[in-house]
Amino acid sequence: MGIWQKSKLFANRHRTGLAVSVLAALLLVTPLVVSNPYNLGILNLIGLYVIVVLGLNLFIGYAGQISLGHAAFFGLGAYGSAVLTATYGFPAWPAMALTAAGLALVALALGVPTLRLSGHYLAMATLGFNYVVHSVFVQWDQVTGGPSGLSGIPPLSLFGLAFDTDTKFHYLVWTAALLALTLCLNLVRSGVGRGLAALAQDEVAAATMGVNVRRAKVQVFVLSAVCASVAGSLYAHYFGYVNPHAFSIFKSLDLVIMVVVGGMGSIWGTLFGVGLITILPHLLDFFETYMDIIHGVILVVILLFLPQGFITGLVDLVKTRLARRRLAAAAATGATSG
Repeated sequence: MGIWQKSKLFANRHRTGLAVSVLAALLLVTPLVVSNPYNLGILNLIGLYVIVVLGLNLFIGYAGQISLGHAAFFGLGAYGSAVLTATYGFPAWPAMALTAAGLALVALALGVPTLRLSGHYLAMATLGFNYVVHSVFVQWDQVTGGPSGLSGIPPLSLFGLAFDTDTKFHYLVWTAALLALTLCLNLVRSGVGRGLAALAQDEVAAATMGVNVRRAKVQVFVLSAVCASVAGSLYAHYFGYVNPHAFSIFKSLDLVIMVVVGGMGSIWGTLFGVGLITILPHLLDFFETYMDIIHGVILVVILLFLPQGFITGLVDLVKTRLARRRLAAAAATGATSG
């Protein structure tokens, strides 16, 4: 076997790891190229949302469920770390771990009864949860600071290095995002991921194949909530300030739109969906003014013309075109030889 064949075989076997490594290398040099702190801040924000949306995509795209309340978990992660560190003086990393563990229990307690529901009933239940949590953020001003929010949150630090600049935080948040990406890529290729994929297609068929449908739903729901919690904690320590507006029902809708645009069940597409929806309001004032309307239009267009998502739909479209060309070429060759 020649060097080219061996290289090709190695690339096919390890394409996921190679793709993540290439992305990591690009992100490693990004601060050297992107010198504008504003642009680097947007990239950091994309990294935060990537962690949330990766978990949400597992729940929507692979488990076939719907959640309109993940901004609540995102906000609880942010406020949990903020209150523990700024108010009670907890160290930042233990506060983040404690918050994530607490939210895992909350998601478990919420998921066991609500995941008996499906379709728009489940969507309304998670939306109601988001509404309740957002109301607590606004009304419980003795703890959360009310509508004004909570400030004085210290930056994260590790071995004496404080992540108190956009550049330093860039490496932290994207390390976490790449770890989440790798986890999700490995998960969907495992037996658990195949069980989730079967669950999304047909719950009855998945159950007959030995998938514990109820447990699988709860597990992926808890995992997605923990991802949102970690991202929320990073968000709080990055900005040093949290307020209820950042975790409203509209933010939950934005997160779902990111999943749909990137492609339901497409882990790599998540990066595109998050990047597009996050960057759009920053391109022109027009997008920021009419953000909710534009996001709604994008969602409708994607669902009408590319229901599997932009990236997934585009890949399927290209594959279909190539397959048709091959069939046409084979038919033409057969006619000529005949």
